[in-house]
Amino acid sequence: MLWIILLAAILVIALYGISLYNALVRLKHNVSKAWSNIDVLLKQRHDELPKLVEVCRQYMGFESDALERVIQARGRVQSARSSGDIPSLGAAEGALRMGLASLFAVAEAYPDLKADNGFQHLRTRISTLENEIADRREFYNETVNQKNIQIEQFPDILIARLFGFKPATMLSFSTEETKDPDLTALFS
Repeated sequence: MLWIILLAAILVIALYGISLYNALVRLKHNVSKAWSNIDVLLKQRHDELPKLVEVCRQYMGFESDALERVIQARGRVQSARSSGDIPSLGAAEGALRMGLASLFAVAEAYPDLKADNGFQHLRTRISTLENEIADRREFYNETVNQKNIQIEQFPDILIARLFGFKPATMLSFSTEETKDPDLTALFS
């Protein structure tokens, strides 16, 4: 009788351990899926930016500062995205968003550019992608937070350490991106 109780207890503990392990695996894959969703949108925006820069270049030949900032920031985002460097991506994203805001502000001074159908389409497309990226970043950070909490809770931490589950990195933003924009500087 004692062996049956002991065997049942071992079976319950084993099933509980398997359940915890499976929950951790699910969270790990949810973080990967959330990152993939961001990556798809970043790729789409990455593909649209050269088109926007070229349309703007045709109208704003001498406003190369705004265009260069966008091109350089685009390169930094692509580099961080390719390497999966989440902290660098957050900083590069901030620079890109500031560059786009500056570019769109400068474009206000060019009525022909503002009226151009290609520019309007690209501006709307990029703005839509920016909103979708922001939504996906929020979802990614929430998923990372859930994973990080679970691998630190007891008894999950035992399984997490045993199988090498590591905390994921939140996608954070630079202070430049989170502060209010200086509208005077953008429109001067």
